[in-house]
Amino acid sequence: MIIGYMRPYEGDINCKNQELSLQKIPCDTIIKEEHGSAKKRVQLANLIDSLLANDQLVVKRFFTLADSTRHLLELLETIQEKGAYVQFLDEDIDTSSSNGKVFIHTVKHLLDFQSDVISERTKQGVSRAKKKGISTGRPRKPDENVKKAIEMYQSKNYTLADIKEKTGISKSTLYRYLEG
Repeated sequence: MIIGYMRPYEGDINCKNQELSLQKIPCDTIIKEEHGSAKKRVQLANLIDSLLANDQLVVKRFFTLADSTRHLLELLETIQEKGAYVQFLDEDIDTSSSNGKVFIHTVKHLLDFQSDVISERTKQGVSRAKKKGISTGRPRKPDENVKKAIEMYQSKNYTLADIKEKTGISKSTLYRYLEG
């Protein structure tokens, strides 16, 4: 079965461009999402759930299907696990072809690369901050609150809820200071 999928987005609010493109493909059915939001894409979820082996999902462009590189990869892998395929018209990619299979691996590598770049930049930023004497991580609680929380805990006259309410020190933070 060949299934077209479209959703509204800023450049095609009424999905007319997508519809024209999908009509050129002999789609057995065309499914339209009611909104362009990334959240609660009910039609897409139902479509993915109902895919069968050898079904072909056709979309105009990457953005029609996915909202991020990670989301694209998740969808491609799910569709592949079901034995179905995706065809992206604007990008001229069909995952049923050998080039399409290479594309899925390329997306995986790009996602890994994207994660590595973010991780490396974070490490560089932390390193620069430390060299400047800037502490990283969560801000520490004021020492007087910690001392008061420890005294209250050791007096055994207060519950952990009482301690948190009066000092703002959570149970896990209190135990961390008690262990240290």
